[in-house]
Amino acid sequence: MSTLVFGHKSPDTDSTGSPIIWAWYLNEIKGVVAKPMLLGEPNTEALFVLEHWDLEKPEILTELAADTQVVIVDTNNPAELPDNINDADITGIIDHHRLVSGLETRSPIEINIQPLACTATIMYKMIGDDWAQAPRGVKGAALSCILSDTLEFRSPTTTQEDRAVAEALAQDLDVDISEYAAAMFAAKSDVSAFSEEELLRMDSKEFDLAGTGLRVSVLETTSPAPLLARKDALMTAMPGVAEADGAAQVLLFIVDILKEEATLLVPNDMVKHIAEQSFGADVSGDTVVLPGVMSRKKQIIPNLKM
Repeated sequence: MSTLVFGHKSPDTDSTGSPIIWAWYLNEIKGVVAKPMLLGEPNTEALFVLEHWDLEKPEILTELAADTQVVIVDTNNPAELPDNINDADITGIIDHHRLVSGLETRSPIEINIQPLACTATIMYKMIGDDWAQAPRGVKGAALSCILSDTLEFRSPTTTQEDRAVAEALAQDLDVDISEYAAAMFAAKSDVSAFSEEELLRMDSKEFDLAGTGLRVSVLETTSPAPLLARKDALMTAMPGVAEADGAAQVLLFIVDILKEEATLLVPNDMVKHIAEQSFGADVSGDTVVLPGVMSRKKQIIPNLKM
């Protein structure tokens, strides 16, 4: 039976590419039969990456059988994983997010959680000299993951290690980072085919704030105008999404990659209060611009207050 490698629900580029990278490493270097999987449809940027590097889209996991061996990447949060994740045999965790309680393992395992911007950077360090054997597509996936998670080094989560690994991969692949990142971000920005409900869940994390369940959603784009034009429809869809997902409120931050700022939609007094308490913002309408805010992990979730 194969070891399944997967990341979080609503897979972005890192949760799409990292399972591919690690499954390759397990299969070809460690001699462990492994298969990359997804916990949902990848976003438009991740689909672009798969096509660009001629990578097969991993299957979507619809049911996790008990006792299946799994490696979890790009998350350690049970809320972002299959409901029965603790019925599986978790054999490894590779992540770059804060530690969350709730996962159970059957024996001691290797857990590698580092304060880096991207899971693929951690994998690059773990794989070491064996990267020389990696096919072009796997290297391209790693580069893509890092550029996505760092927003081409604009995000405050970026470390010198992330930048150095990306530059080494780009040199190896003969890729111009600026040109390739621009193409990735253009693909990410094209969300015209998605409904408001899909947009609110596209890049989203569950978060408990003083006993209040929130869905904290981020849409990163180089062209915020089309998203802001759908502002009213997005705010109308928020209560339904929140109720269906067991949350009190959806917070939606539209991150302008080029201007390096976020626009928070403010549909009601609760979100207005959160914005004022969390970011010191002066909210007078149904949106508020937060200069310099780009990272949910480092700038949004850690600052949320009621």
